[in-house]
Amino acid sequence: MKLVVQVKLLPTPEQVSALEATLRACNRAATYASGVAFAKGLKDRNGLQKEVYADLKATFGLSAQPAVRVVKKVVDAYATLQSGLRAGRLGPATSKRYRRAVGTPVAFRLEAAQPFDDRCLSWQYDARTVSIWTVDGRMKGLRFTCSPEQLKTIAEHRKGESDLVQRGGTWFLVATCDIPEPEVYEPVDWIGVDRGIVNLATTSDGANYQGRSLSRYRHWQARKRTELQKRNTRSATRRLARRAQKEKRHATHVNHKISKEIVSVAQRTARGIAVEELGGIRERVRLRRDQRGTLSSWPFHQLGQHLAYKAKKAGVPFLEVDARHTSQRCPRCRHTERANRPDRDRFHCRRCGLAGPADVVAGVNVRDRARPAWVFATAPAPAP
Repeated sequence: MKLVVQVKLLPTPEQVSALEATLRACNRAATYASGVAFAKGLKDRNGLQKEVYADLKATFGLSAQPAVRVVKKVVDAYATLQSGLRAGRLGPATSKRYRRAVGTPVAFRLEAAQPFDDRCLSWQYDARTVSIWTVDGRMKGLRFTCSPEQLKTIAEHRKGESDLVQRGGTWFLVATCDIPEPEVYEPVDWIGVDRGIVNLATTSDGANYQGRSLSRYRHWQARKRTELQKRNTRSATRRLARRAQKEKRHATHVNHKISKEIVSVAQRTARGIAVEELGGIRERVRLRRDQRGTLSSWPFHQLGQHLAYKAKKAGVPFLEVDARHTSQRCPRCRHTERANRPDRDRFHCRRCGLAGPADVVAGVNVRDRARPAWVFATAPAPAP
């Protein structure tokens, strides 16, 4: 499986200047190559490289291999754009976003990430330094820091390109690692996970991960965002961008903690993890105006992604099951009725009288649906 490991660089002021100049030169070159690709309709790597290779070296001061990486970066950007257009992520063909995307060449920010391969970047793991190509020449002895676990992962499994990233004045290297997948064991049972807004995750065991602190944090950020938007200044715009990234990192950290704990419990008890399949929830649910922003910004999908990849890394079985009526169905008598859930927090079956926390009942239903689903998923294919 592919795993991304991020390490922090510790450059000196002189090294920072060289790194900044390198990023700017590479991204100016990428914007130029993108314009040529757009004007001449060049979509393949070989054709674009023949067209712009000499200009990238002569005009922007790139060496041979960085010029090749810039061309690949441009081709990948257009491939990603086409994929997004086909998937409808930019709206219909008549929308303003769609027309702008197809009517102008892809542009690259001066601080955008730049990929480096093993010819441009080498790692010295024992010394915790890297040697990297810059427009000022080869930079050796650039220090980096990371945890011992990250260092071991990079040293044993790093494969492919590493991206040089500048974020908020801090420099990072993002390395791609190809980790062998452990064999998935046969689960003795399942942990059902119900995801929500008030409670971020509730398991069939009764573990409850509340979202009150994250909700308060998001409301506070929304108030600050409103204040900055009213100012409508360049400084306010920069602060809005920083706040958005900070809020995103905070939500990601919360999801990492929750998913890590659930996966560790499943691994310790030899059980699998089952979650509701929530794809297309925005289309299925009708909300009031004041609820739309909350649902759109809530990281349902990200929590599911974290659970999936952490379970895969640990060899824990993972399933997505049908989400219909999990909070309205009685797990004992199977009676399904909207009235079984009189309010958000309580469940009370109208037929058999079973009562309990609604999110726990939903987690139990998810667990019960995973049991037969796993049997069908792992059954051998029928003989022809």
